[in-house]
Amino acid sequence: MVIDLGAAVAGEYNAVLADILTVREAIGFDAVLKVIIESAVLSDEAIVEVCRVAEKAGANFVKTSTGFHPAGGASEHAVKIMAETVGGRLGVKASGGIRTAEAAVRMLEAGATRLGLSGSRAVLDGLPD
Repeated sequence: MVIDLGAAVAGEYNAVLADILTVREAIGFDAVLKVIIESAVLSDEAIVEVCRVAEKAGANFVKTSTGFHPAGGASEHAVKIMAETVGGRLGVKASGGIRTAEAAVRMLEAGATRLGLSGSRAVLDGLPD
């Protein structure tokens, strides 16, 4: 699911929590819930708060972006903040704009536990044997 970005930017974290809870309840607790936060749009403080409410609502992953927002996709900075906030209790998926092996490795080093790649072949070809 994608969060209510307007609510997050406005600091209305209870509204973001309510939306995530609604989805979690609708899909049940056996389904994996990834919460896309569009991190490129959010301040560091908002990234932290949205990750906290995602965890509180029972999400399994927080994800940097859809890959379609004009503000951009994954950044090492956002992934690091997300990983530090969830502390291994949730997965962190870096997605959006990861097109090289070097970028993929940097995301993993920043704390991503999963990557979303649109150019998987190029990334894999860039890794050492």
